[in-house]
Amino acid sequence: MKKAKTPETDPALEYQDDLLKGGSKMKKKRSVCLLIAAILVVIYAIYIVSYFFGANISAGSTAEAIGTGIATAMVTPHLICIVLAVIFNVLGWFMNKRAFALTAGILYAVGAVMFLMYAPFVLVQMILAFVGFARLKTLTAETAGQ
Repeated sequence: MKKAKTPETDPALEYQDDLLKGGSKMKKKRSVCLLIAAILVVIYAIYIVSYFFGANISAGSTAEAIGTGIATAMVTPHLICIVLAVIFNVLGWFMNKRAFALTAGILYAVGAVMFLMYAPFVLVQMILAFVGFARLKTLTAETAGQ
C-alpha cells in the first residue's frame, strides 16, 4: 500500500502548503525594468571602460598619449556616475528597494549631464530606472498583500 503524501514527505506539497498560507517560500516579484536597465548599462560600462583604458594602453606617440589622457579625464566623472548607478540599480532590483532604484535613475541623469556627448547611451537606462522606481511601489504592495 502506498503511503499518503504529506507536506513533510513531498516538497511540492510543502511548497503548495506554504503558498496557501502566504509563507516566505514564495518568489519575490522583481522589476523587469530595473533588470533590463542593469543589463544594458553593464554592457555599456564594460564597453566604455575597455575603450578608454584600452586607448590609453595602446597610445603610440607622446601626443597621442596626452590626447587619450585628456579624453579619459573628461569622461571619468561620467564613468564614475554610471558605475555607481549600476551598483544602485542592481541593489534596487535585488532587494526591491525603491530608494536604490531612484538613486540609480538620478545617477544616470547626472552621468548624462557630466558628459552630454554620451547622454544618448544612458537615456534608455535612466527612463527604465525611473519606471522601475514607480512600479516597485505596486510590486512591493502586491507581494506584501499576498
